[in-house]
Amino acid sequence: TQPLADDSGAVTCVFCVSRSPSNSSSSFCSESRECLQFDLICRTDEYEVRHYSATRWVSTDAEAYFLGVGAAMAFRRLYHYISGANEEGVRFEMTAPMWEPAIYTLSFLLPSAYQERPPTPTNDKLYFSDMPDMDVYVRSYGGWMLSITSRLHAHLLSRALLRAHAHFNHTHHYAVGYDSPLKLLNRHNEVWYLVEGDPVCGQEHTPLPTGTH
Repeated sequence: TQPLADDSGAVTCVFCVSRSPSNSSSSFCSESRECLQFDLICRTDEYEVRHYSATRWVSTDAEAYFLGVGAAMAFRRLYHYISGANEEGVRFEMTAPMWEPAIYTLSFLLPSAYQERPPTPTNDKLYFSDMPDMDVYVRSYGGWMLSITSRLHAHLLSRALLRAHAHFNHTHHYAVGYDSPLKLLNRHNEVWYLVEGDPVCGQEHTPLPTGTH
C-alpha cells in the first residue's frame, strides 16, 4: 500500500506489534496469542533499536478526518474477516493492527499458519500487504494514540536520533499501537523511524544479546 503524507509532511503507519510471527512474551502484547516479534538490538534512555523480519498482513482502507474514526471503521471490516468472513470460513485469534493517516489503512498481522496461504476475504475492500525486513528506532508511550500524540513523540524521537548522529528515514514515521479500540487502561503505543545504515544507540547505550522478544 502506498503511504500518504499527513499535514506535517510525515507519513504515518500504525500497527499493533511486538521477527516472524510466533508466541510473544512482551508484556505490552497482551490481547493476542500471536504478535509480530522482534530482535532487540540495543536500548538507550530515549529509544530502542529493533529488527523485524518480513511478514504478511490483511489490510483495509477507510477515509476519515481523524485517526480514531478511520481506525474504528476499518477495524470492523477486519474483525469480520478474522471471525469467519472469508471463503474458507476460517476463524482465528486477534493479532496485530496497523493503519495510516488521511486514507486510514488498518491491518491485522496474519497468524503464522496463514502467512503463506491466507484465507481469501469475502469483502472486496480487504487485501493483503507485506511488511519488509527492517531495523527501526522506537520510542514508547502510554495512553490513547491520537494524531497529536503520535506527532509529538515522533518529534521527540527524531531529536534524540539527531543528537546521537543516527541516520534514519526522515520522510515518514510509523505510529504503532498494541491494543484494540475496546481496551481502556494500560495501553501501549510507539513511534518508529526506519534505520538507514548501521543502527546507532548513542554514546550511552545497553547492548543486548541476540534474542527474540
